Amino acid sequence: MSRLERMRQQMHVENIDAYVIIRPENGRYLSGFSGGEATLYITTEKAFLLTDFRYIEQAKGEVPKFEIIKTGQDHFESLAEIGRQAQRVGFEGDFVTYENFGKLKNGFPQAELLSLPNLVSYLRSVKDQAEIETLRQAVKIADDAYANVLQTIEIGQKEEEIGLVLEYYMRRAGASGGSFEFIVASGVRSALPHGTASSKKIHLGEFLTMDFGAIYQGYCSDITRTVFLGQPQDKHREVYEVVLAAQRAGIAAVAPGRTGKEVDAVARKIIEDAGYGDYFGHGLGHSVGLAIHEGPNLNTREERVLEPGMVITVEPGIYIPNWGGVRIEDMVLVTENGCDVLTQAPKELIILE
Repeated sequence: MSRLERMRQQMHVENIDAYVIIRPENGRYLSGFSGGEATLYITTEKAFLLTDFRYIEQAKGEVPKFEIIKTGQDHFESLAEIGRQAQRVGFEGDFVTYENFGKLKNGFPQAELLSLPNLVSYLRSVKDQAEIETLRQAVKIADDAYANVLQTIEIGQKEEEIGLVLEYYMRRAGASGGSFEFIVASGVRSALPHGTASSKKIHLGEFLTMDFGAIYQGYCSDITRTVFLGQPQDKHREVYEVVLAAQRAGIAAVAPGRTGKEVDAVARKIIEDAGYGDYFGHGLGHSVGLAIHEGPNLNTREERVLEPGMVITVEPGIYIPNWGGVRIEDMVLVTENGCDVLTQAPKELIILE
């Protein structure tokens, strides 16, 4: 069954006769269009892609199953012209701005507008085989970049220099860019879960956490590894081993039929039992695909059940203010019987001197 057919099944469930798509990832998923600006309009029988002069030829080559509509910079006027008969129109309520919602109302004065933000993201959460193979390659690019950057790290280097080296290796391997702004955090900054690379220089006697990923053919990867610079003290080793044990337990708990809440609880208990529960304040993981953060998640609130074909991260951490922190992250594929770990970079504590 094609993605459009699955989309129309969802539209039938929601009892709508049209759906407007503006979010780029959703548009690419359904149409294959990789250009910078387009609006999709899906009905029960037709599929339209609206874009301006800059992307018309690209759209014709990438989107053979859609009717291409050339527009000005504002797509909403053309939307109103082709959607006059629609009575119930869904849209991405979590993405459409207040201004654009007003344009939708003006363009569809006769229609009931329904905010259905998860319609496409629900379809995207379960990856097909082509998506899985692309994600495997995105992960491999990040794995290889990590192996290479370990050979270049030197005491006195700036965090941002390490980030640049990671990006260099990934781009050289075929990545179109990084999945997000890389986190390279050392020393007390490693206690910042989102400590993006700074001008701080790395020193002996501290953790160095690197959280990064590649975009390959539109799909993202996400990996975190923490290494130690110099000789670790007992507490460094203890914290690292607790995080590693929690991460392995979290991976072992990933299986179809389990909720994100249940998987999160398995890893979180290990950190809490070790006395570090107050220092693990984020969820265990998130889904990854055309966007770096997708659903479902692994956290204390997620009730959605995992299904084969979902690709999620498992990334527990301990972050102690004014001391340092550790995070270890892999991407895993939910399978029929459990999961397949996509990330292959070693996780045992690596000591660099």
